[in-house]
Amino acid sequence: MRFLPAGEQAILVEMDDLPQVLALHAKLNAAPPPGLCEMIPAARTLFLRFDPALTDAAGLARAVLDAETAPVPNRAGRRVSIPVCYDGPDLDEVAALTGMSRDEVIARHSGTPWRAAFGGFAPGFCYLTGGDPALDVPRRSTPRRAVAVGSVGLAGAFSGVYPQASPGGWQLIGRTSLPMWDLGGDPPAAVQPGDEVQFLPCESLPEPPPPPARQAQPQGPGLLVLAAGLPALFQDLGRPGLAAQGIGRSGAADRAALREANRLVGNPPGSAAIEITAPLHLRAECAAVLAVSGAARLLLNDRTALPAGQAFALDPGDELRITPESGVYAYLAARRGFDVAPVLGSAARDTLAGIGPAPLVVGDRVGLGAGHADAVGLPSLAPAPTPPAVIDVPVTLGPRADWFDAETLARFLAQDWQVSPRISRIGTHLSGEPLTRRDQAELASEATPRGAIQIPHSGLPVLFLADHPVTGGYPVIAVIADAALDRVAQAAPGTTLRFHARSGFAPITPSPRSPAR
Repeated sequence: MRFLPAGEQAILVEMDDLPQVLALHAKLNAAPPPGLCEMIPAARTLFLRFDPALTDAAGLARAVLDAETAPVPNRAGRRVSIPVCYDGPDLDEVAALTGMSRDEVIARHSGTPWRAAFGGFAPGFCYLTGGDPALDVPRRSTPRRAVAVGSVGLAGAFSGVYPQASPGGWQLIGRTSLPMWDLGGDPPAAVQPGDEVQFLPCESLPEPPPPPARQAQPQGPGLLVLAAGLPALFQDLGRPGLAAQGIGRSGAADRAALREANRLVGNPPGSAAIEITAPLHLRAECAAVLAVSGAARLLLNDRTALPAGQAFALDPGDELRITPESGVYAYLAARRGFDVAPVLGSAARDTLAGIGPAPLVVGDRVGLGAGHADAVGLPSLAPAPTPPAVIDVPVTLGPRADWFDAETLARFLAQDWQVSPRISRIGTHLSGEPLTRRDQAELASEATPRGAIQIPHSGLPVLFLADHPVTGGYPVIAVIADAALDRVAQAAPGTTLRFHARSGFAPITPSPRSPAR
């Protein structure tokens, strides 16, 4: 085993193979050591998030070493058949990489049953193993920005089906119309660990089921959306603890700004608010007490400027325009919250997974809640700061810093990186001088925390933010300190980021074993 740092509050346990990972996961799941908060199994690693108030990286590593692993009995899984139309855009490339014809690739992919090993990346995505070893192919050198729902792909020794449209770097050989994830299903995932999966070639696919109906609008008065430059999203502090099922935490991109908006109206800090990235025009249909955090311009009835950073009241018929002025995100909170139905325990909209309340568009009505509220908070002591042109970002090197030589690591920390226009809640792409990897091997998919700085084959870093993939297949050179993530999320295109490491990279040494009493 190797124990690798994965940020300030997590370690990555590296092992020889998948059976060892599953055995350790089963043991720690049965008897979790103090401070262990979350586990995410992957092909050769087990990601462990811990509570720093109860343990540290070295102490958790010692607890893992002391755990007696045992073989994991195979779960009596189901047999799942997936119809596939083999017309993927990378089918010819896979044929060239393997020295086969298109027909032989199809025959080998569909001729051997696959076994669902572990979940990850996104809800409903399951890594399938045990296929024909001749189909072991590398990921694409540059990930696609959008992969269509139902795409069937290969990466290394794995196959899988994309449950929804998302970025991805797998080699796409076909597509299916069988839904991989349905919140109304029991269970929601069509394929679960332990299942046997058989791909069935077909010339045409059955019609997919209709998309779920949009969430019903509140019946009572509330806030009516008159105009929206981009859809606005409900966000709270997310849904922790579900990453092993491929469900990321999500939540507000700027958590401090969310808490501040709720403080101003007297709500609990994690109450749902509306995350705004473009001008939003609302009409109040009833009396309401609201507040906006972040640098934004507020205009009441097209004539009266309102200050951000303090609570204000609207009467029925009042119209409010909110225009973010700097940074990326602003947050609108209402006293007693909003009338929004949680999904899997949270009102956060996960843009990668497609989970959570639907984005708000023109014509939507936002109901006001009836939750607990304390006294309205005092105004912010200072106006929202203008995001700086240069942000100093502390990082923890690893878990895959040793995939880069010392000169490349020094260049990663020494150069200025610019935020590119390719930003979203999923991640931020940086421009600069590309980094080269010392290790050009394929990295088996493994967990990626919020704040991970991943280096794809292009050599240009991608920073993972609130809606990042749960797992990924490109090396993570460093993880951003949690205290800096809100500032980084607010970094607009053109902002310069400078990374500095608090220490050099080294695997974690487990704490000494306590002497026997």
